[in-house]
Amino acid sequence: METTPYKVLFVCTGNSARSILAEVIMNTIGHERFIAYSAGSQPKGEVHPLALKVLAANRYHYEGVHSKSWTAFTGSQAPQLHFVFTLCDQAAGETCPSWPGQPITANWSVPDPAAEEGSAEVRERAFHDTLLVLTRRIQLLLALPLHGIDRATLQQQVNAIGRSQPA
Repeated sequence: METTPYKVLFVCTGNSARSILAEVIMNTIGHERFIAYSAGSQPKGEVHPLALKVLAANRYHYEGVHSKSWTAFTGSQAPQLHFVFTLCDQAAGETCPSWPGQPITANWSVPDPAAEEGSAEVRERAFHDTLLVLTRRIQLLLALPLHGIDRATLQQQVNAIGRSQPA
């Protein structure tokens, strides 16, 4: 892969929690090497309040993030994507659109923190844990030598990252 900034799309079904977290994390720690987007196959139309709370508590700037359909990333006007990561098994199992740019794709499934039941503390902890898992996976992607790696090896590496857990 030879181009920077790399364009990354994080996909979930609802685009209200996990994919929003990943978009903000990547745009923060990717330092202009990466431009991240998020979308959903069936977007909820709003960002989960606990996602915003956890981002703010961890000093992430999230202005402008919003829930949107993955159709915004298809067609001739869509950005040429380098990577597409599904963050839930449901989105991974759906028939995805044809993404512009023939991106590397992988399933980085993470449990849905919005589905967590229990006290406010338990639910907030689920969002925090999701933030940690996604941060670690994004850090691993950022550490890859993208300019010196062939496509097949890169595919293996991003697949392996999707199976990793925080230390």
